[in-house]
Amino acid sequence: MSDTAKVVVDGVEVEVPRNYSLLQACEEAGAEIPRFCYHERLSIAGNCRMCLVDWVGAPKPIASCAQAVGDMRPDRDGSPPKISTKSERAIKARNGVMEFLLINHPLDCPICDQGGECDLQDQAMGFGRAASRYQEPKRAVDDKYMGPLVSTVMTRCIQCTRCVRFAAEVAGVEEIGLISRGEDAQITTYLEASLESELSGNVIDLCPVGALTSKPYSFNARPWELRKTESIDVMDAMGAAIRVDARGSAVLRVMPRINEEINEEWISDKTRFAIDGLGRQRLDKPYIRKNGKLAPASWDEALEVVASKLKGDASKIAAIAGDLACVEGMKAALDLLRSIGVKSTDCRQDGAKLALDNEGNKLPRESYLFNSSIMGIDEADAVLIIGANPRKEAAVLNARIRKNWLHRDMPVALIGEAVDLSYEYTHLGNGSETLKGIKSGDGVFEALKAAKRPMIIVGQSALAREDGSAVLALASQLAADVGCFTAKTENEPAWNGFNVLHNAAARVGGLDLGFLPIDGGLDLAGILAGAQDGSIETIISLGADEIVGDSFGKTFVVYVGTHGDEGAHRADVILPSATYTEKSATYVNTEGRVQRTQRAVGLKGESREDWSIFRALSAKLDKPLPYDSLTALRADLNETLPVFKGMDYAPLTTEESVAPPYGKAGEVADASFAAAIGAFHLTNSIARASKTMAECAELAAQSVATAAE
Repeated sequence: MSDTAKVVVDGVEVEVPRNYSLLQACEEAGAEIPRFCYHERLSIAGNCRMCLVDWVGAPKPIASCAQAVGDMRPDRDGSPPKISTKSERAIKARNGVMEFLLINHPLDCPICDQGGECDLQDQAMGFGRAASRYQEPKRAVDDKYMGPLVSTVMTRCIQCTRCVRFAAEVAGVEEIGLISRGEDAQITTYLEASLESELSGNVIDLCPVGALTSKPYSFNARPWELRKTESIDVMDAMGAAIRVDARGSAVLRVMPRINEEINEEWISDKTRFAIDGLGRQRLDKPYIRKNGKLAPASWDEALEVVASKLKGDASKIAAIAGDLACVEGMKAALDLLRSIGVKSTDCRQDGAKLALDNEGNKLPRESYLFNSSIMGIDEADAVLIIGANPRKEAAVLNARIRKNWLHRDMPVALIGEAVDLSYEYTHLGNGSETLKGIKSGDGVFEALKAAKRPMIIVGQSALAREDGSAVLALASQLAADVGCFTAKTENEPAWNGFNVLHNAAARVGGLDLGFLPIDGGLDLAGILAGAQDGSIETIISLGADEIVGDSFGKTFVVYVGTHGDEGAHRADVILPSATYTEKSATYVNTEGRVQRTQRAVGLKGESREDWSIFRALSAKLDKPLPYDSLTALRADLNETLPVFKGMDYAPLTTEESVAPPYGKAGEVADASFAAAIGAFHLTNSIARASKTMAECAELAAQSVATAAE
């Protein structure tokens, strides 16, 4: 039997795969099919019946979303089945369906947050009747509590069940369901509890009416009032495609953009809702600590103080880059520091042993990338996760693993803390002793070896420890032993199944730049030890907010950042910089894809872009950097580091990139892999400044405490 089938739609013959739905076939032929319950990434429900079409010769219209083209018999003369989407019967059927949908729908479009981007509005205009014949009172439904993120007006609900299917199939947390039947049917959360999934905000985009809307965004703006800027997310290291909607100087919402290679069309709740943190606790002017207290100062005064500190012994100066630092800012800082002889620089704020082995030798780029690519998860047929919790560290990537587990029955094993990943897995153990014990003959080893596309994912909790370099070597050796590195053949492309999952947007860019210690310089541990014993006297902090307490000792700290977070509290000089929505900046995601944010709003107060701060500082030191504009900086960057020339593509696995195990084997301590992330909603300075994220974190903590009891 052929893998394709033919169908004639409105006189146009098309040939499509047999597993296509009739709705998809009609769209291939150029017909417009209205729908409410149907969604390309969810299972077929067939609830709304809005997609009715006329199959010529059939006794009644059929729901095109639930009809597979391969199951349609040909006409009696052997010709392909004929479909009419514009016949009188099809039009009348849709008019009737729309009339039923609007029977109980409230007429509150003027006050509905979905107004202007509502599927029901659009399709009522295009496929509905001009008047209603329903005279009886409309039914009303009590609103449901779904937590601090999703606002509900359930009288508007048309029971399409998109939210139910998303929660069960994509998020993997069955928190939403349909209760009762007929006129009493209602969508609700169980016991009306708060949604706990890290992806719960996506139900807002899926809802075709105004039943589920964004609670933080409620009654803020209409869509036509907003400036829409395409950008990328920096809340984790995935680099999800987003759209930033702003009005005036404020970012009002963040929406996902479709990018099949990274986030498909989902984003995490932190990406979507942490934006109120962009305007709270902001640093909008320079500060200098005087008499133990930070006091506002002019830029000239602040730069003079910093320049005086950088004119000292270069061996007593160090720099640390934080999780949100952009490539341009790190490059300008690095160029300036190298020009004055500073060797102690590190972008690995969590202390992960990446890019360098124990002897300071540079490791290949593949040793710290997600080499299979995020889209490559769809090809994997066995996965071993080592020291990572992808549900918290990269929620959308975790949904992709779940999709493969769900649809292809892909086996998953985990070494690390046993947590709910939203899919079943084999828990092998908690730490490095388990990793050391995996050998030929073991079930997991043999499962990986038998797989055509085995994948090993190493998280930061396995690498951010003293023996992290040895763990990296051990994990990559295991990857080599089970066949994760395969060269290109006549029928198959090359495959590198060894992957490092980062959780900081700045990390890969910093490693690519070489924001690492050189020629005997100190790494993070050495810098902090030097801060305690006095051998390091000045530290430049590029938003290194995760280094807290007395870690800096009595060192003079220059903080270049955006928020009054931990790093600013400890600083002696604060130089305010721009957030990712206020600048065009380069980031490199966990798979090595070079991406760029775009400016959506202006700079806050007297803040400046990171690279321009270091350019001005270089002038104070009489060592001006060789660029005066962002364009010139990027030209210099591309010339010195060609890896930044290619935009928005994941590096391909080639013969050269299929490498032997990375790093050098060493002694590995028998210790568990501790969690790399504590509270999912509070992982960076923007999220910690967000009132919405604080409320979510509090509810999550209460849920954990209740579960423990």
